[in-house]
Amino acid sequence: MSDEAPWLDDEEMAAWLPLIGLVMRLPGALDQSLRRDVGLSHFEYGVLVVLEHAEDQTMRMSDLAYLCNGSLSRLSHVARRLEKDGLLRRSACPTDGRSTLAALTDGGREVLKRAAPGHVRTVRSLIFDELSREEAKVLGDLAKRIVARIQAA
Repeated sequence: MSDEAPWLDDEEMAAWLPLIGLVMRLPGALDQSLRRDVGLSHFEYGVLVVLEHAEDQTMRMSDLAYLCNGSLSRLSHVARRLEKDGLLRRSACPTDGRSTLAALTDGGREVLKRAAPGHVRTVRSLIFDELSREEAKVLGDLAKRIVARIQAA
């Protein structure tokens, strides 16, 4: 078996370089918009959105970390700040003493309500205004396939 890497050809490289540029720049652009509008990072906003869609707007911290693609340590640090700001509440899990629950508060719901319009405008401006409906569908389909492959690895 050869240690030689299967190098990207010119066509693959022409797709890869813009993709990695997108992956590197989009989070910063989303952070900038959310910080300006409501003082949250994109990760913090994501934590609140995941809680908003959870059953009873409550979830185990370990599950929340997984869904937000963050470590439990990072989430704990962020949750401490969000809790201090009154946006979420942490409590011991009544059925598993080793787990901690995070719950969205009224304050968290209010921040999401204020943040959503600007966030949607930013996403629309950066991505969807540049694409046709068909291109947006293709982008979504490709992203789903790549994410599924990453999750399976």
